[in-house]
Amino acid sequence: MAKYSFDLKLKAVIDYEQGLGSYQFIADKYPVKTSGRIKDWVHIYQTFGSRGLQRKRQNTVYDTQFKLNAVNLYLTSEKSYREIGDQLGMTNNVLLTRWVLDYREKGEFAFSNSRGRPRKEPDMSKQKSSKQPSDLSETEQKLAQLQNENLKLRIENEYFKRAEEAENGTTSEGKSKLVQTLQGEFKFPLKKILSITGLPKATYYYWVKRFKRANKDDAIEKKMLEIRAEHPNAGYRPMVELLKQKGIHANHKRVQRLMKKLGLCVTSYWRKSRKYNSYKGTVGQVAKNKLHRRFNTSVPHQKLTTDTTEFKYYDQGVQKKAYLNPYLDLFNNEIISFEVSKRPTYEAISIALKQAIVITSDCLYRRTFHSDQGWAYQMHQYTDKLKAHRIFQSMSRKGNCHDNSVMENFFGLLKQEVYYGRVFQSFEALERTIIDWIHYYNTKRIKKKLNWMSPTQYRMALSR
Repeated sequence: MAKYSFDLKLKAVIDYEQGLGSYQFIADKYPVKTSGRIKDWVHIYQTFGSRGLQRKRQNTVYDTQFKLNAVNLYLTSEKSYREIGDQLGMTNNVLLTRWVLDYREKGEFAFSNSRGRPRKEPDMSKQKSSKQPSDLSETEQKLAQLQNENLKLRIENEYFKRAEEAENGTTSEGKSKLVQTLQGEFKFPLKKILSITGLPKATYYYWVKRFKRANKDDAIEKKMLEIRAEHPNAGYRPMVELLKQKGIHANHKRVQRLMKKLGLCVTSYWRKSRKYNSYKGTVGQVAKNKLHRRFNTSVPHQKLTTDTTEFKYYDQGVQKKAYLNPYLDLFNNEIISFEVSKRPTYEAISIALKQAIVITSDCLYRRTFHSDQGWAYQMHQYTDKLKAHRIFQSMSRKGNCHDNSVMENFFGLLKQEVYYGRVFQSFEALERTIIDWIHYYNTKRIKKKLNWMSPTQYRMALSR
């Protein structure tokens, strides 16, 4: 190992103290093999002064009691090797590391004969077995072993049970929180908990110190919780834009990390169910597909699309069905009108149709109403009403849901966010949920496609 003079060490430390360069720059300048050695010299100089850098002519000899006290101090405190070395006046922390390793391997007898050649182990076969008074009896040894096993099982039971419930139980941060909680509640030995978790002691104390720091994300986290209460299914991209609206500008990666930390990740899920199919063959007039998947328009109320979807609810334990018939404006994907009914009748579709015709009557261009080839849209009552108001009728091709994909996408969003995973015990509860969500969708639910505005906000912004 290279030996460095006192003058070289002092010059290197003074250069660093004066801000002439980083650890690596100073190490390359003198030269010193590693920047870590420069870091150690600086720490020794700051703790012990220049005398700490002087190489002693004779190695310091530490007695057994000193070593035991140092090891016990490390094992029973939350301090690092360096902090304990500073406290005990030791400039060489490697010694303390070696003592701890020896103690863990051999126990308190590790320091009984530390100098000179390693002592030969006596041949026990040639000696008479003599039982020391301090030795435990066989019964006491078994009892101690059972107690240790019982303690280990208790720790494992509590730790793994809580690790499943914790949001970040598999990360170092999550493990450290659990260890700290278990040690505080049950007074479990730290060494045993860490051995079960597989968490290094240094990593545990690193996170313990981090927990004591002030949370710099406290303000943004409170805003995110407020936003989540209003937008329960907002992912991290909408969350970034909603924070901007409240005057908080944050990187999307930071928002994603904080959402994961707070448990705000979207938990809605897709569930495939049998779709409602209103196709009964050709029962009336089938219109041509005038839309041809041109779902964009710059004119409000010019192109509308409609469809019918099915929901299930329970009435006194009996499963029943409900149906939603909405009309969606392709200008801003806003729901213009809708009707929720207990049966798939033409009357329900007619109610929504009348409202859509009245609301879109301000359009300066001839309107187009698109649908699939459902039986109700082929009826002469429906087609005659469209002709009476000079509205083009357009229909998807037979068995092709992609020709009406915008409407299908709307149904998917609705069911994903408020329907799947829930059980409704009455028609009124289901109806109120649908009405409230459509109002939220029109007025508050922002979209990237609409420059991060809701459909209503987008229409009003372009009408000014």
